[in-house]
Amino acid sequence: MSRILLNAFDMACVGHQSAGLWRHPDDQGYRYRDLDYWTELARLLEGGGFDALFLADVLGVYDVYGGSRDAAVRQAAQVPVNDPVLAVPAMAAVTRRLGFGVTISLAYEQPYALARRLTTLDHLTKGRVGWNIVTSYLDSAARNLGRAAQIPHDERYELAEEYLEVCYKLWEGSWEADAVVRDTARGVFTEPGKVHDIEHKGRYFEVPGPFLCEPSPQRTPVLFQAGASPRGSRFAGTHAEAVFVSGPNPAVVRRSVDAVRARAAEAGRDPRSVKVFTMLTAIAADTDAAAEAKRRSYLEYASHEGAMALFGGWTGVDLAGADPGQRLEYVETDATRSALASFTTADPDRAWTVGELARFIAIGGRGPVVVGSGATVADELERWVEEADVDGFNLAYAVTPGTFADFVEHVVPELRRRGRAQSEYAAPTLRENLGTAPGPLLADDHPGARHRRR
Repeated sequence: MSRILLNAFDMACVGHQSAGLWRHPDDQGYRYRDLDYWTELARLLEGGGFDALFLADVLGVYDVYGGSRDAAVRQAAQVPVNDPVLAVPAMAAVTRRLGFGVTISLAYEQPYALARRLTTLDHLTKGRVGWNIVTSYLDSAARNLGRAAQIPHDERYELAEEYLEVCYKLWEGSWEADAVVRDTARGVFTEPGKVHDIEHKGRYFEVPGPFLCEPSPQRTPVLFQAGASPRGSRFAGTHAEAVFVSGPNPAVVRRSVDAVRARAAEAGRDPRSVKVFTMLTAIAADTDAAAEAKRRSYLEYASHEGAMALFGGWTGVDLAGADPGQRLEYVETDATRSALASFTTADPDRAWTVGELARFIAIGGRGPVVVGSGATVADELERWVEEADVDGFNLAYAVTPGTFADFVEHVVPELRRRGRAQSEYAAPTLRENLGTAPGPLLADDHPGARHRRR
C-alpha cells in the first residue's frame, strides 16, 4: 500500500482559502509578516512527515466581485500578501528534509532571471525546492505590471512552453556536470570549455549567453503545475512532475487526473511518475464530535463576501447581487477556467446555486472539508486516493497554524499506523522524496532531460 503524499497549502498572507477566519480567536494568520511564524510552521510540518510546504501567490488584488477590490481588502482575501520566496531559506535552515513548493508567475519576469532565483534557492535548501508554474490570471496584476490586460488564456501557455524551453537550456545544458573543478594548483575554478552559451532565439525570448549559476543539487527544481483546462492539462502532461488539481468531489477530480495522466502518456512519459495532489481541508480532533464542534465554531466567522471575492478572482465571474437560489452557469473567461468548470460543467450530476457555492468555499476554498477524528479523516483520505486516483493532498487550513497542528497530532499517527505516511524521509532532495524520478535530477523521459549534454 503506497503512502499518501502530503503538502501543507499556505500563502504569505492573512487569509488564504477560508474567507473571514482571520477573525477566529485561534487564527494566527496575522503573523504572516513574522519570520518566526514560518520557521515554527516548517518545524511542525517536518515533524509530521509532510513532503512540502506549498506556497501559493498572486500578483494582483481580487477586484471582480462588485467591480471593486473593497470586499477582498475588507475581508483580507489574499491581500495583503507578501512574496512567498523570501522566507524559504530561513525555513530550510531549521529543517533537513521538508521541501518547499513556491509559486512564481512566468508572465512578468524574464526566464534568465527567474531561473537564477530558483537555482539559488535549490542551492541554499540543498535540493528541496519546487516551482509551481503559473501564468497569472488576474487583470489587476497585468495592469500593475505594465500590460493593458492579461495575455489570453491559451496564449499564456504558448509563452510558457517557450519559457520552459529557455529554463531547461539554462538549467540542464549550459553547465556540464564536471565544469566546476576548483583546482587550486592550476588556478582554475571552472573549466571555460564546459560552460556553454544556450543561443536561444524564439518567438518570445532571445537568450544568447550561458547560465550564471553552477548546477544545483536538482538542476531543474521540481516542477509543479495547476492547470486543469484542456490546454492546461496538455502543458502539465508535458512538463509537470507534480500537478495540483481541485474539485468538490472525487468524481470531478478524477476527470482532471485522468486527463493529465493521458497527456503525460501522449508526451512519452510514465504517467504514474506525475504525482497528482488535490486540495482538501481537514478539521481534526480527538473525536468526531469534537471535530464537528470546531467546524461549527469556524462557520460562525466565515465570510460570504470574502468567499465571493475569492471566487470572482479565480473565475473572472462577478456574482455580486446574484440571487442565492440562482443556478451557476459556465462562461468562458481568461481567468482560471478549471475553477468555474469544477462547479459547473465538470459534474453533470450536480447543479450548484450561488448560495450553495458561497457556503462551500467559505471554508477550504475550492476543495472539500473533511471533519472528524484521526481515523475518520484517514478513511476519507484513503477514499479520495482510491476514487480520484490522486497521489496526495494539498492540505489547506481553516485556522493557522492550528489546522496543521491538529492534522499532525490526530491524523498523521493514524496514517503512519496504516503505512500511509512517512516517519523518515527517503532522500535529501524533494524530487526523490516525491518519487517523480529515481534520483535528484529530472527523469530521462522528461522533455527537460533532452537538453542535457551527454
